[in-house]
Amino acid sequence: MTDPDGQVIVGLEVHCQLDTKSKLFCGCSTDYRNDGPNTHVCPICLGLPGAMPALNKKAIEYAMKVAKALNCEIVNEAEFSRKNYFYPDLDKAYQITQYDKPLAEGGYLEIESDEGGEKKVRLTRIHVEEDPGRLVHMGNAERGKYSLVDYNRAGIPLIEIVSEPDMRSPKEARKFLNKLRATLEYLSVFDSEKEGSLRVDANISIKGSERVEVKNITSYKGVEKALTFEVTRQKNLIRRGQKIDRETRHYLEARGVTQSARSKEQEHDYRYFPEPDLRPLRVKSWVDSIVLPELPDARRERFMKQYGCSLSHARTLTGELKLANFFEQVVREDPHGLSPLAATWIADTLIGELNYRDMSLDRVDPAAMTGLVRLLKAGTITDKSGVEVMRVMLDQRLKGEAAETPDAIVKRLGLTKSAGDDGALIAAIEEAVNENPKALEDYRNGEGKALNFLVGQVMKKTRGKADPAILNTMLAEALKKRGV
Repeated sequence: MTDPDGQVIVGLEVHCQLDTKSKLFCGCSTDYRNDGPNTHVCPICLGLPGAMPALNKKAIEYAMKVAKALNCEIVNEAEFSRKNYFYPDLDKAYQITQYDKPLAEGGYLEIESDEGGEKKVRLTRIHVEEDPGRLVHMGNAERGKYSLVDYNRAGIPLIEIVSEPDMRSPKEARKFLNKLRATLEYLSVFDSEKEGSLRVDANISIKGSERVEVKNITSYKGVEKALTFEVTRQKNLIRRGQKIDRETRHYLEARGVTQSARSKEQEHDYRYFPEPDLRPLRVKSWVDSIVLPELPDARRERFMKQYGCSLSHARTLTGELKLANFFEQVVREDPHGLSPLAATWIADTLIGELNYRDMSLDRVDPAAMTGLVRLLKAGTITDKSGVEVMRVMLDQRLKGEAAETPDAIVKRLGLTKSAGDDGALIAAIEEAVNENPKALEDYRNGEGKALNFLVGQVMKKTRGKADPAILNTMLAEALKKRGV
């Protein structure tokens, strides 16, 4: 019997939409976001009789860039095939894809493992294919449900990146996707803002049991949530002595569950055969002319060496192209003086504040962030005041108000750090001690946490303006005078 606490085995099939201007086999525009349904179509992408596909060279160049960046081997001869199946959004009743002769084989992507070290996730293949159309489900309880078909997406160029089953947890699967997304963005072949730009099918099993394919995952968080649910479901079945069926399940994001869709198809069900209207693809001689930009791993190492970033901060800052560019803009004028502090405040504080507001980094002014870091470095404001300034800056941007400079915010709110001989600080210390006799007694009895509590009370009274080092010294002296 399979062990319910056995090893989790995960492999991913990732469909990435290549950011070309035209479709894979015709000249129809791929930019249909602001246009009506079925407005970017032609006889070729509609699969009308007699229409002949013509391959998009830029799509193949982008696919080769990805293959080279992921350490794959470009094959001597690739071939397109017809994958036959019926579904309403597949206008030809077959999909033009690559089967036994893909563009690239092998390769790997390095991620941070659950144990903390670097781990190579091997790749099986990368192949090029066209996207089907899209079903739009309509209707309500009164009118009944029905579906419409939009073929604007039909023929959009995709690459499918298939991994080996090397991931051992839902968390590792999400790390793989985050690293892959970052790599694609660095290569400038992918627009993460486009609908359906990255879709995932996940294969998951408990060692010794049948694998299950989970489809319909459309977000990075969704992958981890779907696989976490599926791990729990499969382990519970094993504990009850039940068999895990090999099947395809859909992830229902609104409910956070997977639902059985059908038994898993076998390869022969699709009746693959070579696409007769497209010649074999021979592009290996083209590989050397493909020039790659600086990729996330190389940029991470440079950030550590050039800016003195810690490994964790460098990994966070280079995990997204926009964030890496933003950091370098912030420290551009004084890279050696501002880098360590800027890395900490951007990676640890700014990202958290943006996530809380569901706010894009695009709305943050790098010059304003530079000004804030300068104030912190100069000791003009405390860390607590720095957080308050950042929140004011972000909220002003979010509300569309006139943006103040960090200096103006500090001046308006009176957040300049208090000096050690400030009478207000002495008074705040006395008030905090007098108002908290229990904390005073706890400190007298040797509880160190009581001192931290009193420090917090003083910081509240001074609105975070007190210098922590000076405050600790003055508080200790005040307690000593009281014989504590």
